Amino acid sequence: MLAALAGGVGAARFLRGLVQVVPPEDVTVVVNTGDDDWFHGLLVCPDLDSVTYTLAGAENPETGWGLAGETFAAMDALDRFGAPTWFRLGDRDLATHLYRTQRLREGGASLSDVAAELAAAWGVRARLVPMSDDRVATRIDANLPGSAGVTELRMQEWFVQHRSEPPVVAVRFEGAAAAAPAPGVLAALDAAETILVCPSNPVISIGPILAVPGIRDALVRRRERVVGVSPIIAGAPVKGPADRLMGPLGIEVSCVGVARAYADFCGTLVIDAGDAGRAAEVEAQGVRAVVADTLMRDARVAAALARHTLDAVA
Repeated sequence: MLAALAGGVGAARFLRGLVQVVPPEDVTVVVNTGDDDWFHGLLVCPDLDSVTYTLAGAENPETGWGLAGETFAAMDALDRFGAPTWFRLGDRDLATHLYRTQRLREGGASLSDVAAELAAAWGVRARLVPMSDDRVATRIDANLPGSAGVTELRMQEWFVQHRSEPPVVAVRFEGAAAAAPAPGVLAALDAAETILVCPSNPVISIGPILAVPGIRDALVRRRERVVGVSPIIAGAPVKGPADRLMGPLGIEVSCVGVARAYADFCGTLVIDAGDAGRAAEVEAQGVRAVVADTLMRDARVAAALARHTLDAVA
């Protein structure tokens, strides 16, 4: 059995490779929900949906999120009414959010229940669980142009509406201290032969998961069986705004910075061949370095990376 911590497009692509080299039924994926937010009265769970769609082979290959061949007629209609549509939801994607919101509002179903139902409907055989059924919201304090002082932004406001441009001052995970891991999360981490930290943003994808009480401690206990994949190659993220978050928060934007941030719970870090010259610096953080091709240009490379990652702690 394997467990993985995941958030975002990079994680989804890595997991697509992973389920090519191990039985999907043997994989439990603990997914970040700090990005979740309400739009047009609907609960949107970007990371859960990206992982679900990608493992179903239905994702938009150009963006990595949303569905392939999507249309946006509903958003265009909302534009006519002057509704804010900066967070674009595709027409078929809306069905996911409608179903999720209805199930939760009816009562009796948790976010974990709905995530499992959606995965099953898409034919996803890996077990997908949110990090918590409780509300945890990533909040970013940033300096908005033309504003005096610091402005608190919801994660999607900073990332999508403001295109990750406002300089970051602080990041926090509202509600995390009072949240509980979703049912089965701690058991999966305790029972897993290997725990994988997918190539995800260390601050806003992995950070919220670790902020849920009990999860980081579970990883610390299993540290020698925890292997991460650096999302940073040659000092830059492959995709997304990790550099705009890591640097301001004092985390070096490099595989070494990732190793330093993960050192207490991650015994091995897979770094890209382009960073091979920094392997000794990674190991100086107390983290074993394994070199591989981590740029997932296609599913074949993703599968090879997954195999390398598993072999690193075999």
